[in-house]
Amino acid sequence: MTATDDRRATTVPVHAIPARLARTPAGQAAGRLDGAWWPRSRDLARELPSLVRAMEDMGGITRATVNPKLWQGVPRQVPASGRLVKVGWFTDEQDLHEIMLLSYRVGRWELLVVPPETEPDTARRMMAAASTAGDMRSATALVEAMSAPVRGRTDVRDVDDPSESDWEAEGGHLRTTRETPFPVAAAVG
Repeated sequence: MTATDDRRATTVPVHAIPARLARTPAGQAAGRLDGAWWPRSRDLARELPSLVRAMEDMGGITRATVNPKLWQGVPRQVPASGRLVKVGWFTDEQDLHEIMLLSYRVGRWELLVVPPETEPDTARRMMAAASTAGDMRSATALVEAMSAPVRGRTDVRDVDDPSESDWEAEGGHLRTTRETPFPVAAAVG
């Protein structure tokens, strides 16, 4: 007699898990980026549907572009929210750590893509900085500044950022300490 085990693995599909997303608050002018997204893996086909669903209130995402160096593969289209989202990629023109989302009706959003393997505290700081109004750092500048070990500095600004170098050259001075830490985005989970 043969025994059979009919227990089935009960896993939640990754597209059903809410996206870890932080956006610039409504009514505030975005900086260089409109927010940040922290995917759970480098599989764009599995991760993009939850991001598109989280952005539904922004007007139906129809296209996305990425830099393929960050992803395991880039599909031409991904089913999400009852439609096919077309996916494009650019190696030289698009920042490595950025995703651009487009909507025919509303416009476009540029989000920092926090690498999936990032430690939670670092990821939260990246997401908070990317969704801070007026922060003009690029996605890669944010990732590099916040991933590097901090030696004797408590701020998270990248002094090599061109906009800050210009500020210094024109007589402005950067603050070398930060009285309060960046706020933690409530949407980060």
